[in-house]
Amino acid sequence: MQVKDVMTPDPACCTPHTSLVDVANLMVTNDCGEIPVVDSESNKNPVGVVTDRDIVVRIVAKGLNPAEKAAGDCMSTPVVTVTPDISIEECCRIMEEKLVRRVPVVDENGAISGIVALADIARQTQKSVAGQVVKEVSEPSRSSAAAR
Repeated sequence: MQVKDVMTPDPACCTPHTSLVDVANLMVTNDCGEIPVVDSESNKNPVGVVTDRDIVVRIVAKGLNPAEKAAGDCMSTPVVTVTPDISIEECCRIMEEKLVRRVPVVDENGAISGIVALADIARQTQKSVAGQVVKEVSEPSRSSAAAR
């Protein structure tokens, strides 16, 4: 099975200049927790991603007003991507290695063509596959474990 078999095609995207209010509304409208950030609406080349956690940790927790901020103020970079033709197993390996729960899918020109989330993998594969990825991705980092 390949990534193209489980990905959500044509995900909602934003640019670094998109307001966080608009990003949050995209998350609500599309029932998702990550919005890929592209350098422009015309070429859709990813430059980062904004997750709901990015907004909370990098903006709200610092006492900043999210209504005054844009995607570029809190996006995660560099963006990890995969291609539609790689195997689900390879995609899972990359997600585990990079500790990400979602990964944008790019076409041969490097433009966003889809997104794969752990939930997509769980729906289409054996539960043990998704469970192993969740376990690996959810391991606390050394810095957060030391802070406890």
